[in-house]
Amino acid sequence: MISIQEQDLNSKQKDKKFVKCVVWDLDNTLWHGVLLEDKEVSLRENIINLIHTLDNRGILQSIASKNDYATTIAKLEEFGLKEYFLYPQINWNSKASSLQEIAKLLNIGMDAIAFIDDQLFELEEVKFTCPKILCINADEINNILDMPIMNPRFITDDSRIRRLMYISDIERQNAEKEFIGTTDEFLATLNMNFTISSPQEEDLQRAEELTLRTNQLNTTGYTYSYDELNHFRQSENHKLLIASLEDKYGSYGKIGLILIECQPQSWTIKLLLMSCRVMSRGVGTIMLNHVVSLAQSNDVRLLAEFVPNDRNRMMYISYKFAGFKEVDKNGNSVIFENDLTRIQAVPGYVQFQVID
Repeated sequence: MISIQEQDLNSKQKDKKFVKCVVWDLDNTLWHGVLLEDKEVSLRENIINLIHTLDNRGILQSIASKNDYATTIAKLEEFGLKEYFLYPQINWNSKASSLQEIAKLLNIGMDAIAFIDDQLFELEEVKFTCPKILCINADEINNILDMPIMNPRFITDDSRIRRLMYISDIERQNAEKEFIGTTDEFLATLNMNFTISSPQEEDLQRAEELTLRTNQLNTTGYTYSYDELNHFRQSENHKLLIASLEDKYGSYGKIGLILIECQPQSWTIKLLLMSCRVMSRGVGTIMLNHVVSLAQSNDVRLLAEFVPNDRNRMMYISYKFAGFKEVDKNGNSVIFENDLTRIQAVPGYVQFQVID
């Protein structure tokens, strides 16, 4: 039997980085020629296959180009590529500011972005202003599919439709901007269906992906491999739970994961994470209150580990909001405890179900 401490030591892969979004320059990068100067521009050889492959791997794509917006969008539509680029920044701003805007809109870290450009000046400007971004010269385009950081270990169902899920998110955001009323009233219009279940073996690839991809809404930053998660799934000393969400706009996919170490007198939440795409939907509170309810019904003490970093402050607040109090510190870890006296009701705007 592998102890949870051994699992933790083997599983903290904080230096494991991979690209979540490739941002393209256009002139003499995505296509040959300069759109506003040349009579015609032509796509770079093999570029369509490259874009499709990245998309299939679940890597998002966007644009940072100094160009006329209307002319550029028309050309992308002509090439049949417009739909592949989320939040394209086509303007006369610096490339660094465009990349910062893309990161903000996608809600991802700068270290999760790769930027491709043919101009050394642009690449150097981005390196100086945004040093965490991976800058790639356009001469290296044909090599990017072989780069380890562009190759997720698994390509899951959620990976294949990641771009479409972001497009659904954009539709939701636009609807929310136009909605007149309170946040709860808007959420009630979404017809949300939130499910927590014990993962099946076919869910483990996505579960591993969640531990690797989720940095902001992650209580400890621990990462676990497929085999480790499969061990937890079958262990009598652990509970592994996975969460999914859908609404009238479509599925968010598998968006949350909980790992609990179960001792006879106490349970400890070793990992709680959720996708940043559902931050404003209140599902983190539902997940935590479900665990509180389970602990109460099993008459055990409920603890939780929290490892603070510069990006997961929201999860600290989530624990506090759910009634957890700091009771100890263990190195860099904060130990929380919930006294199990207060379990918040599921918001009326969410249909919640648990599947064993």
